[in-house]
Amino acid sequence: AWMWYREHVGANATPIVDTWWQTETGAIMIAPLPGVTATKPGSAMRPLPGISAEIVDEEGNPVGHGNGGYLVLDKPWPSMLRGIWGDEERFKDTYWSRFAKQGYYFAGDGAKYDDDGAIWLLGRVDDVMNVSGHRISTTEVESALVSHPTVAEAAVVGASDPTTGQGIVAFVILRGNVAQDEAKGADAIKALRDHVSKEIGPIAKPRQIMVVDELPKTRSGKIMRRLLRDVAENREVGDATTLADSTVMDLISSGMNDGKGED
Repeated sequence: AWMWYREHVGANATPIVDTWWQTETGAIMIAPLPGVTATKPGSAMRPLPGISAEIVDEEGNPVGHGNGGYLVLDKPWPSMLRGIWGDEERFKDTYWSRFAKQGYYFAGDGAKYDDDGAIWLLGRVDDVMNVSGHRISTTEVESALVSHPTVAEAAVVGASDPTTGQGIVAFVILRGNVAQDEAKGADAIKALRDHVSKEIGPIAKPRQIMVVDELPKTRSGKIMRRLLRDVAENREVGDATTLADSTVMDLISSGMNDGKGED
């Protein structure tokens, strides 16, 4: 997506700035500076001047280049929030309890350093899958899927698996020019699984891929992965009242139960 935007919208000249921040942080925390910072497609690169961020392990120890873990802000910053009005304990529990001993602010995101020390966001820690001991981001599997010429959009979740701990389950929307019947066939699904294996590695090959017409999204456009996780684990689908179109989950659930999502 980064490369497509740069080529077709930015005319191979306009800088693309990947950012990491929250409303709660008051400003962008990690991002390249256009015209100053070299960029890598998909990386937020490094903390902005005045911001100190680290990637740490379970115990709060900084990890080295080439490793991943939890993204924290380890020093105060100019726009830091002071609390939640009327609910100070919730503020502490949400952002400061995970690494209370070190005094780190933790928003709930995983990240990794590449060999050069650039930061790559992996998404919510809840969305980082553990497959046979390997930490795999839903984001990187989704990126691999949409790089295939038949796929327009993808959403990936981790589902409980008795053998690997978690299995990768993917929901994909096909491009408009792709014949639906052919694309839902076993050969087409195998091609997508093999494509992910080639892009990331065999450990990231989805256990199951389901072709759908729509993905469950909120009115602001965010994919509701918890609902897809319910479907992938054959649970009753949770609260869908915040979806822009609640009927989407009925269609996805019926398709999964019909066995159309099998690899």
